Amino acid sequence: MNASSPFRWDVSAYPRATGFALAMLGAVLFSAKAVVVKLTYRYGIDAVTLIAFRMLFALPFFALIAWQQSRLAARGQLQALSGRDACQVVVLGLIGYYLSSFLDFLGLRYITASLERLILFLSPTFVLLLSAVVLKRTISRQQWWAMVLSYAGVVLVFWRDLSLGGDAVMLGSFFVLCSAMSYAVYLIASGELIKRVGATRLVAYAMSVSSIACILQFLVVHPVNVLVQPMGVYGLSFIHGTLNTVLPVFMIMWAVERVGAPLAAQLGMIGPVSVLFLAAWLLDEPITILQLAGTALVLIGIFVLTSKRTA
Repeated sequence: MNASSPFRWDVSAYPRATGFALAMLGAVLFSAKAVVVKLTYRYGIDAVTLIAFRMLFALPFFALIAWQQSRLAARGQLQALSGRDACQVVVLGLIGYYLSSFLDFLGLRYITASLERLILFLSPTFVLLLSAVVLKRTISRQQWWAMVLSYAGVVLVFWRDLSLGGDAVMLGSFFVLCSAMSYAVYLIASGELIKRVGATRLVAYAMSVSSIACILQFLVVHPVNVLVQPMGVYGLSFIHGTLNTVLPVFMIMWAVERVGAPLAAQLGMIGPVSVLFLAAWLLDEPITILQLAGTALVLIGIFVLTSKRTA
């Protein structure tokens, strides 16, 4: 197809639409990790081992891209990192994915995949509030309405999970809430750093740091022979490390680069809805009329958010 064809799709010509698509697809893939984590826990492993296996499969991809980005910087094709930027990348890697993931996986031992999504869904709120307080950015009326609609939908979707929570639900919820706060800080900080470093390089470096930290934690806590696990653990961990980690983290960061952290976070509203159906299919978690009504509200909220340019 030649360049003059009216059907030629140039991604660079539609940065906002591309950002919407990347944010939503990334959110679906990233949210699906909750289901994969619950399936992996059935093999009796702990959170430290689970996250170590995830990062063992993800690290080669991140390391390869990080090496490629460092080569471009060495040739002068990318701006060299300052000492301050390098320190910020390390801190972001530890906060955004090491700490956030570890707390999330701890929480998933005690609560359902659906409830975990509900709590993590607070991240867009934290992002918007931090943007308003720290970065002095205005939250538009359209964003408020989109949040109201979507949060009302999420409450309906997961109402049954909240009402039937057991004795451990408070502990698990606390871990996941801390995870959501940690990830919101990561998104805000990365949204500013990304302007100097670039989305691909930031993700590759930060995730490499996070992967190494997770693996080191495993080696400190467990003997090496714990790496010997059933084949099901390896298979699920490969899916977890690639489809639920490598692909979505790049997609979400590219979305942040195109539409900003607050909007990218709000577009992630589709994530909890996708988990509702995946959990019903793979974990036998029930779907009720209230949950379906909530799903509709979430989708309406996304439509309101994307139908018109927001501040």
